[in-house]
Amino acid sequence: MKLAVAFLCYNESSAPYLPEFLKSLDAALRRLEAEIFVFAGDNSDRAPFINQELLSRHNLSTSFPVKLLAFDRNLGFAAAYNRLIAAAKEAGADYFLMINPDMLLAEDMIAKLLSVLSERIDLAAACPKIYRWDFAGKRLTNIIDSCGIGLASGLRFYDLGQGQEDYGQYEGMEIIGPSGAAALFRISALEKIKEHGQYFDERFFMYKEDCDLSYRLYRAGQETALVPGAIAYHDRSSASQKNLWQTWRHWRKRSRLTRSWSFTNQNLIFAKYFHSEGYFSRFLIIIRLIFMFLFSLILAPFLLKTFFKPWKMHRSID
Repeated sequence: MKLAVAFLCYNESSAPYLPEFLKSLDAALRRLEAEIFVFAGDNSDRAPFINQELLSRHNLSTSFPVKLLAFDRNLGFAAAYNRLIAAAKEAGADYFLMINPDMLLAEDMIAKLLSVLSERIDLAAACPKIYRWDFAGKRLTNIIDSCGIGLASGLRFYDLGQGQEDYGQYEGMEIIGPSGAAALFRISALEKIKEHGQYFDERFFMYKEDCDLSYRLYRAGQETALVPGAIAYHDRSSASQKNLWQTWRHWRKRSRLTRSWSFTNQNLIFAKYFHSEGYFSRFLIIIRLIFMFLFSLILAPFLLKTFFKPWKMHRSID
């Protein structure tokens, strides 16, 4: 069995997490009986390249040295991970674990994911139960960050259980794919859903690329399982809030660039799949588009210039 583990770094945003993340990753990898490759893609776009320095220190004290792919610019989540998956495939890996560095892993998390995926050959992917990690407060919680990606009519994707206290209510529920924060894939399954030679659709750059990949797995009949006993903790920067007012305040605090990416990529999902959806789903998509347009017009005019861009992007390829 050959396992590739990969994560991305971004300037100073990921550097504070690396010492604890790498420590937990080491402990989890020591539980495995597998040939292991660890890859890091550095999407940092300016000096000092502090993540590379931290990874170099890590390699002096671990049994699992990290092979660094330094891109010297921000390729975006999708393009960078496509390169990491290609590196894993070239190394002969059977499984690919993608994981955010702003996470802590339970010691048996990877072992439990691998056990399920190796026993069930019908599965394309497996995901852990992810809880919120209060990094600033140095506190682990039992508040759910994600139990995988769910889907509602109108191409509404959501992280199952996000923001709720966990009492086992989502165990056994169907999901369409894993959250991009932590996912174990069978590489042969990823090969079956490539589009235009890409695993992740690089038009997404960042945000909702995991929804798109999960939906392609789902449409291809490739199943994903939540493994409740596999636990991780995530200090997520963007997540659903308790109510609409808190959601609005949290959204306003995000940069215009990140808000534009999220808005554009939701529209790109609509553009990609609108004509393959059923009539009721199309109706809901149209309602959402009208709402998004009015929202932009009244509350976020800077988003208007991105409104039609995804539809043009999609037509230019398909």
